[in-house]
Amino acid sequence: MDEKFPRSPALWSRFYGLFILTALMWGIELVDWFFPWIRLDWFGIHPRSVNGLMGILVSPLLHSSWSHLMANTPPFLMFGGLIAASGSQRFWTVTLGCALISGFGTWLVSPGWTITVGASGIIFGYFGFLLLRGFFERRFSSALISLAVGLFYGSILWQVFPSGRGISWSAHFFGLVGGIVMAYWLGRSRKSSLQSRL
Repeated sequence: MDEKFPRSPALWSRFYGLFILTALMWGIELVDWFFPWIRLDWFGIHPRSVNGLMGILVSPLLHSSWSHLMANTPPFLMFGGLIAASGSQRFWTVTLGCALISGFGTWLVSPGWTITVGASGIIFGYFGFLLLRGFFERRFSSALISLAVGLFYGSILWQVFPSGRGISWSAHFFGLVGGIVMAYWLGRSRKSSLQSRL
């Protein structure tokens, strides 16, 4: 007699959003490659332009080249996966918060002649969230993740400063700020929820 083990769709469903966003990034780059005259990168963030405000939400899905996309995909999956493991709602909340703060900050301070695209703002947001999540949540498991992220990836903090190499330091900086804001906000919400149960 065969023994069947119950499936746990709830566990895998936490990562659906992460996989959907990654698939969108690769699909959009594929379209941009096949149809370069469409110029999808034009929908990125145009600083201090009303039309450029749309890029705040769209730009994380756009990339300037395959190498740009391939460089962003591993940290996006790794950091995003650590957040998604806590639940899909948290993943979407952190992602949206980081995208808005990073995008709006970039829209405000970037040079007027630039167009900013790429998921690095959200990646730095994920990094900032994971780095300080343990401090704000006061949980042992979260603190361990924060410590590991800081030890192994802390060197990327240098990329939040202007480098003059065509890299959007503002997206990195405001993404990091967004991640810290989300870690504080969600950590505070968790404490309030715990206190209300006592």
